[in-house]
Amino acid sequence: MSLLSKLFGGKSKVKDIEPELYKGFLIFPEPVHANGVYRIAARIEKEIAGEVKVHNLMRVDTLTTEEEASQASVNKAKVFIDQMGDGVFG
Repeated sequence: MSLLSKLFGGKSKVKDIEPELYKGFLIFPEPVHANGVYRIAARIEKEIAGEVKVHNLMRVDTLTTEEEASQASVNKAKVFIDQMGDGVFG
């Protein structure tokens, strides 16, 4: 096992994440696995004036499965977008 694998938890679990398009924003669910649960997290992107803006959303809420956490991450991101609009980025 390489040093990097030891430091970062073994094999990489990189998956193709399908973003969800919502009101012109792309939402990438990216739940974080820690201590046997998944923390709600998502990356929100939108192109504004030719530049791709990115916001990383992280919540303290946790769920027991990655699938539940992925769906909850998308739902939380949608609420955030509804509340903030383009203010998500700044």
